[in-house]
This record gives sequence, C-alpha cells and structure tokens, in this order.
Amino acid sequence: MILNPSRPLRMMLAGGAVVMLVACQPDAQPADPRPPATGAPVTATPLASPPARTATDAGLTARQRLTLLADTVASTPQDSSTDLPYEYVHTQNWHRVTDVISRTDRKRWRHTGDNSGVDITRTAPTLRGVDHQPTRQERSLFADAKPETTHWLPGELHSYIPEQGWPADVDSLIARLVPPIPATEPTYPRVLANSVINIAIYHHLDRSQRAALLRVLAAVPGITYQATTTDLAGRAGMSFQVVADRSTVKLIIDPVTGELLSAGEWVDGFRPGLFGFVLIVGRGHVRTDHDIVPPAGSDPTPVGGLSPIPRSLSAPAATAAPNTTNTWVRSPSR
Repeated sequence: MILNPSRPLRMMLAGGAVVMLVACQPDAQPADPRPPATGAPVTATPLASPPARTATDAGLTARQRLTLLADTVASTPQDSSTDLPYEYVHTQNWHRVTDVISRTDRKRWRHTGDNSGVDITRTAPTLRGVDHQPTRQERSLFADAKPETTHWLPGELHSYIPEQGWPADVDSLIARLVPPIPATEPTYPRVLANSVINIAIYHHLDRSQRAALLRVLAAVPGITYQATTTDLAGRAGMSFQVVADRSTVKLIIDPVTGELLSAGEWVDGFRPGLFGFVLIVGRGHVRTDHDIVPPAGSDPTPVGGLSPIPRSLSAPAATAAPNTTNTWVRSPSR
C-alpha cells in the first residue's frame, strides 16, 4: 500500500503546535535556578596553563636541559656593563702537574681595546699528593697570601672570544672554537667541552653569548646530567659531566643565568691524577683596572679585604693564539 506523504507531516505539525502551546503556558514554566541578571558581561574562566618547564625538571636529558636553559637564560646586573673598558674576572685555581698541587687566587683586569691589563695573584702553600678534592675551607688560605701584581702590555693578554665574532648557528660556532678534528675522535668531547670552559673562565659573557655556549655544550657527545648541587662558594647549580679520552670533565652551571660557576678536569690517562679546577667568583666590566665586581650569591669570605675569590685555569700565553685544549691541567701561565 502506498502511504500519503502529506499525512504524517500534518500530524507532526499538529503535534508541534501542541508542544509549543504547552511550553508557552506560564504555570508550566519551572523556576529559573539562576540568580537574576545584573547586566554585567559574562566572562569565561580561562583554563589554567601548564607550568613552564625548567632546566631542573625531572626526566630531562642533559641536552634537553642545556637547550631549555639556553632558551630561557636570565640576564644578570653585569650584562648592562659591557660598554665599560675593562673586563674583570676573579677566579681561584687548583692544579696538579706532578705530585705538587698549586692553589692560586687571581683577579684579572683586561682592557678590551688593546688587550693590556693587570693581574693580582695570591698563592696559597702548595700541597703534596695525588688524590685531592678542593674544599671550601681552603679558600680562606688566600687571605693570608701575599698579593703579587703583574702588568701586561698591549697585546699580551689574549682573548678566547672568536675573532670572527659569534655566528648564529651552533655548528659554525663550534667550527670556530675547536681545531678541525673529526667528531668521532675519542678526544673530541673533552676538547669541545674545554673550549667552552676556557671562554667562560677568562671572560664576562653577556646573555646571548651564554646562551650560545650552552647550545655548544648541548652538542658535546656523551655529556650527562648529574644532579643539582652547590659549588665551593655555596651557590646552587646544575652539575654536568663529560667522560672521554680517559678524562673526566665536570661543570657546575647556574640554573637561572646560565653562567659557568666552576669546572674541573681529572685525567686518568698517561699521568693519572693530573687535574685542574677553577671556581669563578666574580666577573663583569668595570671602569678602571682596580674596580671590582662584588660576587653575587656566594659566601662573603673576603680575600685581602676585596671580594671573594674565584679560581681560573691557567691564563692564555702572552701574544700566543688561544689554546683550544684544556689549560687547567698545567701550572698557571699568562
């Protein structure tokens, strides 16, 4: 049987009319549970954003941490001082080259225009031994040491900053920091790590330069993250390690500013027990060759009435091209 298509439609319309009539009866309308309108606009509550990741979060690789820190590195008060003529770096160094361990505190002022400068060095009594870990207590020994002043003529203090400038990409920067050796060579990871360290312990780096070097460190083959820790000056940092070519390089990096706080290398190869260690206590740019930068966030132990002391690896040789290998397992030079 063929159905009339219009009949169901009329029934639906009629039914719809009934429903509408019922809906329009005032007695049939339920009470509105909402409060009366005030005329204020209705604003949707935004969803909470997940917290931003930080370089110290759990579950990240060393490369992820260093890259994240490079992307979020914070400025320091000294970042605005780079127009001043003298670069100031205050370091403390521990070196063992035979069975004698030297301990040196050095303040260095380098004129960025002509590479002249001044060093004030204090040397604590040497130690004999092979296995030695620098301690916070040793830092107080520098206050009793006699200061020695060295004046450097123009051109005698070399810079580790690439002469051609800082390229934008990591690979190009690495090519300017290390000699042309294959990345597959066993020594490559330590050479690359030490190239970063040598720049950081001799220079005050601005925010963009620190970020660039963090990305270089992230590219070091085999670099691992150890833990959050404190350095010998009591500053909080992130500890990283590179094991290569029978050598162990350790770095502590500020988790906010990306500054290198301390670094050391222990050699287990041909002459086991050789080591170098540096603590960077103060750095920045100053107006004269006797102004200092008060160290931020470290313990207030003074050295000879001046600011607390950092340690530096051996300085670059006068008028010589910067050494791209580790300078801290040799006795201090220029």
